Parts: sequence; structure tokens; C-alpha cells
Amino acid sequence: MFWSIMQAINTLSDFLETAATQFQVFDMGRRIQAIDYLAFQQIEALNSPYPYPIQGHAMMALVFWKPNEPHFVWFLKLPLDEQGLLQPAARTQFMQQVMEGLGEDPTKALSKEQQQKLANNPLIFTPSQQKLAVFNAKVKVSLGQGASPQYEMVVQYLSEQMPQDNWQQLGMQGLADFCARLEQHGNKQLLLNALPKLPDAVLDPLLGCLEHQQLDSQLATALQAIAPSDLDEASAQHKLHGVLRALAGNADCASALATQVLISPNVDINSLIIIAARHWPLMHNDDFRRAYLEAIANQSQSIFSQLFADLVAIPSIRALMLAELRNPNRSEQLSNAIGNLFKGA
Repeated sequence: MFWSIMQAINTLSDFLETAATQFQVFDMGRRIQAIDYLAFQQIEALNSPYPYPIQGHAMMALVFWKPNEPHFVWFLKLPLDEQGLLQPAARTQFMQQVMEGLGEDPTKALSKEQQQKLANNPLIFTPSQQKLAVFNAKVKVSLGQGASPQYEMVVQYLSEQMPQDNWQQLGMQGLADFCARLEQHGNKQLLLNALPKLPDAVLDPLLGCLEHQQLDSQLATALQAIAPSDLDEASAQHKLHGVLRALAGNADCASALATQVLISPNVDINSLIIIAARHWPLMHNDDFRRAYLEAIANQSQSIFSQLFADLVAIPSIRALMLAELRNPNRSEQLSNAIGNLFKGA
């Protein structure tokens, strides 16, 4: 019976639909964002590469549920081939293990032994505390569920109903819930009013939550305005990195700040990593892409090679990145870095 079922199920979508569950898919690798159902079908059919690869893997969350029942989540880290396509053998291995324990119903309760076995599967990963909070907030909004009890405390803090020194009472989940509900109950205006006055202990995790949200021009401009220009202090650099990450949800303001960072004579490696990890869509702009390559060419060869490999793996910009290898209008420094890239390969 088991093998006859497995022969009829080729994909995760097949498995979840056969179990009569509804499901949603989120990328968890770069930014936490939903992957369209039809797009996921094409990825699973090996007709399309995974759009947001990171270190040769697709890091995704599958949220599934039956009507009027609690939802379940699998956090999967599936290997990709050189073309960015899912490796079907790893996916099949995972489904076999799940079906051996649960049969055809992935929502069935697991024994402690089964839970441990599934947790030890190398294809399962645990997101960071911050990403887990943001993910939970997004799922609750998507499913029409209420926020955590911590949410109201964040609203009270930002509206100055609590002393500013009481920031220790704020939880990560509350901040994530607030950021996922910016368009509700005047929350965006609350944040705009509070933003210039927030202590770093609140601002830092808040920026980390905002990087996974789409931002309108008003909020993005306000974030850009708090980015420090004097980076002599380590705390100022840390704040700049937070703002740069947070602007991932607004391409125009992200481009302005990232360009300013690239032309700085003392551009730091962490800023360059953030641009590759969060702002890869900016690489569609020829001038920005070339400025970025020139900036990373001034780093060590290992840094250049790692960042170039990270970007060239992203399907939407792969052709553009490869074309730069043949661009004659580049500095000697960049030419040398590219030459060493081929030697290393």
C-alpha cells in the first residue's frame, strides 16, 4: 500500500493535496515572502529554478491545514542542482520518511519518537528566533488569525502609553506582529511618529522585522532619514546595516541608500553582504550592478568569489551577472578579480 501511494505522489504538492489539506509556501532564505501557488507548481515540476536560492539550497516553509483545524509547518532546506532546480531525490526521501510515520495524513499527531526522527532529518531546519517570529506573524495575517498578546504592548509602547525605558517588556513576536499589520489601525502612523525617538534596543529588532515587509514610500523615506552618515562609531555602522536591511521592501529608497554606501570610500564588507542578500533586484540596473562589482573587487578574492557566486545563482539576474564577465569597460582591479575567479574555478 505504501509503495503504491508513493508511486502516485511525485511532489510535495501532490502529497498535501492527496491529504485534502490546503497549503501555502514561503521562502525563508533571503526575505520571508510568499511563493505563488502556480509558481511553486512549476518549481516542483522542475520547469522553473527556485527563485531565491541561498548557499545552493531552497529554504522554504510549507504551511498546511485542514478546514477548521490548526495549521502545521515544515521548514525545509532542499538542495538545488547547478541550474537552480530542486533535486527530486532529496524531496522523495523526505516524503518517504513522513509517510512511513504518518501514512497519508500529514496532520496526524506524531509520537515523541517520530517527532525526534523528523527533527533529525537533514532536510529540516530551524529558523532564527527573529525569522520565526516574522513568519508566525505573516501566517497569522494570511490565515486571518489574531496577533499574539505581545502585540498590544508594542502598540502601547509606540503610542507612548508606556515609559520609553520599559522597552524590556517588548517581545520579538509582538514587534513582528506589529510590522505585519502596518496597514491596520493606524499602525504606520504610530511607527512614523515613534521612529526618530526609539532607543537602539527597540529599533534594532524592529528593523529586522521590517526587512520582510513591503514598505510604502512614506515609511521607507522615514527609515532612510534615520540612517547615520557618520560611521566612525561601531554603533553607527550597526544602525546603517539595520536600515539597509529594512529597506529591502522599497526598491527606490533601497537603491538611493545602497548607492550612497557603494560610493563611500570606506564601504564595509557587511554592507556589501547585505546588498547581495537583500537587494539583489537592484542588480537589474546596469550602473548599480557595475558599481557593486567594482566595490567587491576591492575586497579580498575570497569575498569577491563568494558574493559573485551568491548573486550568479539567483535566476532573475544570472544572465546579467554572467554578461559582466565579458564587459570590457571595467577597472583593472575588477578584471584581476574575475581572472582569479576563473583560476579558482
